[in-house]
Amino acid sequence: MTSTSTTARTYSAKSFADWLARHWFETFLVVYGLWVFLPFLAPVFMRLGWEGMGRAIYFIYSFFCHQLPERSFFWFGEKTMYSLAEIQAAWQDTINPLILRRFIGNETMGWKVAWSDRMISFYTSVWVFALLWYPFRRKVKPLSWWGFILLLLPIAMDGGTHAISDLAGIGQGFRDTNQWLVTLTDNAFPATFYAGDALGSFNSLMRLITGPLAGLGIVWFAFPYVFQAQTYNQQLDEINYAKVIEQIKSQNPRASGG
Repeated sequence: MTSTSTTARTYSAKSFADWLARHWFETFLVVYGLWVFLPFLAPVFMRLGWEGMGRAIYFIYSFFCHQLPERSFFWFGEKTMYSLAEIQAAWQDTINPLILRRFIGNETMGWKVAWSDRMISFYTSVWVFALLWYPFRRKVKPLSWWGFILLLLPIAMDGGTHAISDLAGIGQGFRDTNQWLVTLTDNAFPATFYAGDALGSFNSLMRLITGPLAGLGIVWFAFPYVFQAQTYNQQLDEINYAKVIEQIKSQNPRASGG
């Protein structure tokens, strides 16, 4: 009885593994898509008055994103993004990120998405580029290691310099004023381009550009290899199946019409 149960479980596990191998892309789109797009429902739930569900999403995703409100998009409010000064006026006059991140919005300002703008541009782009890759999967060759590194380098540099800058305090670091860029460009752009994280600022543009570059690199590098492995396994299964059929026919001539 135990042997039969073990065999049944083994067969079920193998069947599931075979199914997953055949439908890995569809599974990725659904599972990863749910994980990526669920944070967009947080402001919707807050708007509908379903605060329990909204706050649950904010809490869960707080482990995967800093959720700083001055670097997040807001829905159903007066503006899409708010400056640090506006957040401090509406919440608390603090530069402590652990306190700032707890601000999720209000009826006037709207409610923030549970992803920061960088996470939106990065994680969402992986899903989008995967969707665009699939129709051309038989033609697209894997990206080289060097190409992969070059596409990841911008987000690593931008995120790394921001992390170092934040050590001086939120709103106090060199990436908050970008004085180095003012000097480099001879102050050719408006002050709003250099300072802060608002839409259209240098910081915002860098997060919205480097995220998709990294997403493209990941899909272009990894997905062709996964597809090649899937194709190889399918061909191997077909070969093994053909061998089994031939073996059966050789053992039972009637099966082959002999």
